Amino acid sequence: MSSVVEVASKEGHEDCNELIDPNHIADVTAMNVSLSTEKFLQAAISLKDQVVEATWKGGIGNGQSIDITVYKGLLGTAFTCLRSYEVTGNHQDLLLSAEIINACALLAPTFTRNPTFLCGIGGVYALGAVVANFRGEHRRRDYFVDLFLEVAQERALPSGPDEGGFGMPYELLHGRAGFLWAALFINKHLGQETVPMDLLMPVVEAVLAGGRAGVSDTTACPLMYRWHGTRYWGAAHGLAGIFQVLLHFPLSGEDEEDVKGTLRYMMRNRFPHSGNYPSSEGNPRDKLVQWSHGATGMSITLCKAAQVYSSEREFRDAAIEAGEVVWKSGLVRRVGLADGVSGNAYAFLSLFRLTGESIYRERAKAFASFLYYNARKLVTASHVRGGDHAYSLFEGLAGTACLWFDMTSPESSKFPGFEL
Repeated sequence: MSSVVEVASKEGHEDCNELIDPNHIADVTAMNVSLSTEKFLQAAISLKDQVVEATWKGGIGNGQSIDITVYKGLLGTAFTCLRSYEVTGNHQDLLLSAEIINACALLAPTFTRNPTFLCGIGGVYALGAVVANFRGEHRRRDYFVDLFLEVAQERALPSGPDEGGFGMPYELLHGRAGFLWAALFINKHLGQETVPMDLLMPVVEAVLAGGRAGVSDTTACPLMYRWHGTRYWGAAHGLAGIFQVLLHFPLSGEDEEDVKGTLRYMMRNRFPHSGNYPSSEGNPRDKLVQWSHGATGMSITLCKAAQVYSSEREFRDAAIEAGEVVWKSGLVRRVGLADGVSGNAYAFLSLFRLTGESIYRERAKAFASFLYYNARKLVTASHVRGGDHAYSLFEGLAGTACLWFDMTSPESSKFPGFEL
């Protein structure tokens, strides 16, 4: 078997949650033995180079429509180069990241005013500020911070339901949680008050107010949100993604109880036979085991809750149980972070950091090893809907490169654009 070296044709489409093999656990455990940290690092660097070649070297001015988002566009390549720099110290990667960000910044004025990190202008400014800071370009850093602060002062962000705040979503990809994550990313790298808390806490309060207003009279759940009319539970559009962000902020006693109460509601109402989580409120379909919808995103968020509420064992136990679901059913037919094996592997990395137990590091290694041998075949089978984002961060191979980089130091791993 050969490692992933290229992406072939784009025909065909298979369900992203169909298991590769019902007996996959023994197979991936066997694969695990031969792959060293050095092999993962070499594979990550090689795949990162392929991502750059496919998405950037072709040129931004080729007349095609350009997606500049972190999620599936050029900024995802910039993020991958930054991750490579953090692991290898290669300044060429940092330069590449800066070049891509600067090109995206030129397009940003015509881009959507969506303020989020993954799918909006927040990603341009947040990544731009952090990469400029790594390069010691303080004027450029301050330029991007100032642009982000302009976004942070938009009136719609802290507007609660009583002020018409339903006009802006609350979720991670396109809403206020995604803006807050971008601010947290800046503050982590540049200092805690770079984006002042007095700008951020009113947005946090608006998110909590929106969750209370979204609760139905028939649901014993303190907080609920809708995305295009559906009450999603998952990380991409729903509760798991919103709470992953809220758990980074200081909350009042009442707010904490509402967050914990909603997590407990979800834990009580997971599928009884599988232990998986529904993709949305009342959805009986027990098939999605991934980051965007299902046990993977919930396990990672529950790991965060277990860290914040360390005296309450139930969140740790639920995170572990969700991880078991991912181990049994999470080897799916896509490679990406959002819906594929790369994202699912991060559930084990989160559990490893939470518990310190080596079994979770080995499970992450097993999934990463499976991708080492099979990622090319999965992309050839056109795991990406439409087949045109095969090298992107969340739907393609850039996410796999980030996973392999993280396998060199599992204790400091972070799910791109989700964990801090």
